Formats: sequence, C-alpha cells, structure tokens
Amino acid sequence: MLTGTTTSDEEPPTDADPEADPDTGALTAPFASSPRGARLARRLAVRRMEEWGYAPESDASCAVALVVGELTANAVRHGHVPGHGCRLRLGLDAGAGLVRIEVSDAAAAKRPPAAPPPAPDGESGRGLLLVDVLAARWGWTPRHPVGKTVWAEVPTEPAT
Repeated sequence: MLTGTTTSDEEPPTDADPEADPDTGALTAPFASSPRGARLARRLAVRRMEEWGYAPESDASCAVALVVGELTANAVRHGHVPGHGCRLRLGLDAGAGLVRIEVSDAAAAKRPPAAPPPAPDGESGRGLLLVDVLAARWGWTPRHPVGKTVWAEVPTEPAT
C-alpha cells in the first residue's frame, strides 16, 4: 500500500465549480493549467474516491491519486496553452471495478508518446510508465473543438 500521497491541509479547489452527474456520480471539474491546479485536481480526486467509499489510504485511492497527479502534471507541463485551463473527469464503474480518469487540455499538437523511454540518468520521463503500470489501459483522444483528452482506467481491486 502507498501512504503519504493523499493527505494535506490544503483543500481541493472550491472555485473550480466541480459538477457531479446525478445519474452516474461522475465528477467533472476545471483546473488551472498550473502546478497548483494539478495538485488541487489530485486532491479533488481523492475526495471523490472517499465519497465513493475508498479511504484515502486505500490502494485504489492512492493509485487514482498517482495517475491523476501524473496526467494533470503532464497536461500542465506539455499541454499548457495560455488563456486555457484543463479539465478533470472521474467516473466509477463499480460493476467493472474501474475508475476512468480523463484529463483534457487545449494543446492538440502535443500528443503523449505510446511508450516513452526515459533517459537512464534523467530526472523525469517516467510518469507515463507509472500510468502504464497502474492502469488497466490508457490512451488519448482528440478533444473537440480544440485539444486532447488523455484517459486511464484504474482498477479498484488488485489484479488476481
């Protein structure tokens, strides 16, 4: 189990105006295209996981927090377009045992690599490898009218 990745005194964004779908419970929230926005999106994801019954220290919540953190950090670092924010969407498919994470940004030209090989001595470049390990599957789709959405489906139960 991972610990220490989800607790903080800093509250998730209240100005982000998150929306919950009354039928599915899916959460959609905008966040600023900044490191602080990415951090707050991760905390919002942990809060939603707790509302769905997954304690912040659970493996499922920690995995979702890590994947949301990586995807939002990538959106901020590689998908930043001045004047445009990003969007987080979380949906729980309890029957399939999956949480679908979608992070959208406005940069359509910058697409995530399929299998990024990090430099052996590099200090970055391993985030999508982490997503690849934690997610059952992940990918990206164009976002209309502009941008892209990178998505991942994270299991809520350990693989057997």
